[in-house]
Amino acid sequence: MARTQREPSLWDAVIPLVALAGLIAASLIAFGLDALDGPIQVALLLCCALVALIAMKNGYEFAAVQESSRGAVASVTSAIFILFAVGALIGVWNLSGTIPVLVYYGIQALSAGWFYLAAAVICGVVALSIGSSWTTAATIGVGLVGVAGLIGVSPEITAGAVISGAYLGDKVSPLSETTILTSQIVGVDVHQHIKRQVWTSVPAFLIACVVFFILGLTGPDTVSDAETSSDLDKLNQIFWITPLALLPLLLLGYLSFRKVPASLALLTATLFAGVLGAFLQPDVYAAFVSGDGNAIIESIKAVWSAMANGFSIDSGIADVDRLLSRGGMDSMLLTIWLILGAVTFGAMLDEFGLIKRLVVPMVEAASSTGRLFLTVFACGFGLNIVAGDQYIALVLPSRIFKAEFEKRDLAPTNLSRLAADSGTVTSPLVPWNSCGAFMSATLGVSTLLYLPYAIFCYASPALSVLYGFTGFKIEKISQNSAVNQNPPVKE
Repeated sequence: MARTQREPSLWDAVIPLVALAGLIAASLIAFGLDALDGPIQVALLLCCALVALIAMKNGYEFAAVQESSRGAVASVTSAIFILFAVGALIGVWNLSGTIPVLVYYGIQALSAGWFYLAAAVICGVVALSIGSSWTTAATIGVGLVGVAGLIGVSPEITAGAVISGAYLGDKVSPLSETTILTSQIVGVDVHQHIKRQVWTSVPAFLIACVVFFILGLTGPDTVSDAETSSDLDKLNQIFWITPLALLPLLLLGYLSFRKVPASLALLTATLFAGVLGAFLQPDVYAAFVSGDGNAIIESIKAVWSAMANGFSIDSGIADVDRLLSRGGMDSMLLTIWLILGAVTFGAMLDEFGLIKRLVVPMVEAASSTGRLFLTVFACGFGLNIVAGDQYIALVLPSRIFKAEFEKRDLAPTNLSRLAADSGTVTSPLVPWNSCGAFMSATLGVSTLLYLPYAIFCYASPALSVLYGFTGFKIEKISQNSAVNQNPPVKE
């Protein structure tokens, strides 16, 4: 006999969030930044078990709990493949000389005084061109953070600048899948959606650029020219420094621009770098696998090992070793564990009505436009925290608030801009969110350390909410209809 399913109570919805907050706080207090190496993952899985018990209390069978978990895992399958591909790419690009050459030229071209500003602008341009914040961070971003460590500027601030630029480009690029997804869900033409986003994205990025410029001028002294020269000499001794090593980067940019699926584009660029590096860096390949003289076998083993376990080297210079000894698919396993726990928790909250139970009272209490905008932001950012995935944080608010915006005569372009500001750009600020975990694993900087410097990621939503309270750039459905029905008469 089927059990009667009951609507969750307010306490049902609140208890898992309180438990999550308490367990994560306890893990951070007990383990510090090492909490991301397992304790927070355990906390998330314990919270999943708690939600399962609440669902069963409300009449759901355990089979329904299992089905929601399977759906959660399926939703991040593509992200998992991208993470594995990025791990392989970083390992092989270090082995083949792509990242060392990028760093070598970067040290010579970028001045410490305006390094943070340059990092943000470069990543913004790249992300705008290819429409992917993840690909931008995994390629140019990795190189820039490596340069920062060698010239003596802050890797944490550099990571914040990389993320600020990457998410500016991702948010306003017509090639970005999150931009397209947001406009489709809300029912807005993608180009109209991008035009409206410019009103928050560009001022927010300008604010970030001013901050990065000031940080660059007032930052700590850089390492001496002698130390920098020593690092450059060591890179030049280990690798053949040639622009040819940057061909994999150009290939990846081309594949991304052509909208080749991210995991396939990354793996293609990885394998291409592996083959190219066998000709450009044969001594590095042989030394990495302690070769026996067969160049072909050595190259295959080197690339295979770098893809699986990353590249490592002992050059005698700590900064160079720290830069190059990274990557590998296995380096992403902790990150994937984190994402699986977070997304499963969020999917279960949604499946069993706990999120809706919290959001509906918030909508009813939002009596003004400003409060409604603040509520949408709280929902988007909150879902990034509890659901652990930017797509959930984009899709649910866009669906939940669409009717409410229509009821209040607010044009859907307001919601599409606000949803992107609330869901997309705040996702890398949460350590266990798929984006925050990805950025931390890829750039080699803890989310909690780069968070204060990801200026764009909180300036953009702050401006969006501010517009709601002030009425600036807030469009009405009736106004748009009047304009469409009464076009200006040409004289």
